Amino acid sequence: MTAFAHPPLRQASHAVSAEEWAVRVDLAAFYRLAALYGWDDLIATHISARVPGPAHHFLINPFGLMFDEVTASSLVKVDLDGRLVGENAYGINYAGFVIHSAIHAARPDALFIAHFHSPDGMAVSAHAEGLLPLNQRALTVIPSLSYHDYEGIALELDERERLVADLGETNFMLLRNHGTLALGRTAGAAWGRIYQLESACTAQVRTLSIGRENVLIAPKEAQDAVRRQVGRKRLPVEGGRDIHELIWEASLRKAARLSPGFDA
Repeated sequence: MTAFAHPPLRQASHAVSAEEWAVRVDLAAFYRLAALYGWDDLIATHISARVPGPAHHFLINPFGLMFDEVTASSLVKVDLDGRLVGENAYGINYAGFVIHSAIHAARPDALFIAHFHSPDGMAVSAHAEGLLPLNQRALTVIPSLSYHDYEGIALELDERERLVADLGETNFMLLRNHGTLALGRTAGAAWGRIYQLESACTAQVRTLSIGRENVLIAPKEAQDAVRRQVGRKRLPVEGGRDIHELIWEASLRKAARLSPGFDA
């Protein structure tokens, strides 16, 4: 029996609120997009979302489904103490609970959190110099990038304190010898950021393949300019809508075309 065998939550007797259902659909689409871009890892790694409302619950993938199988109804609801809320055919990845519960508890703005084990992300996480200022994508990430040293598989609850301390107020993280992480107030913000980080890692791996001595580091003045430009106000000619909102709407259309059914 799979998670697809039960009726969608919005049709079941224990239907969730409209607000929670909207978050579930966005999160399920996020999983499908990650699979489309090749950032899934069998049934490992995780993306989570805070459930709207006063109870501090979050949603995460059922431990047993591939990313391209995740649906809005199959997502698992859990509290900050690691207790499942409601029924589900699957449990959750405990390492995912440790990482995501820590950040959801400490960062009210972390409504969506993505953590991947992509080959390029793992490669850069293990690079002594970390993410280098090699290209425009990396330069937009570095001002809000933090690092957390590897302590083993994230199964120990006391690691949460150190993880949160290392994260601080940043929006991107490289978990050393492990992978990538990004967060945001919306699905679009988190998706746009993890896309930036993963793309920057891929570009670095490709760039360093030509040899470290042949690499051109961006000039310091240009790095400083990008730091200023990232926070600038958009010009009227660029339109008034939030860029993360635009990215997410376009990404949802892609998910609907290439991986339909996530909203079930």
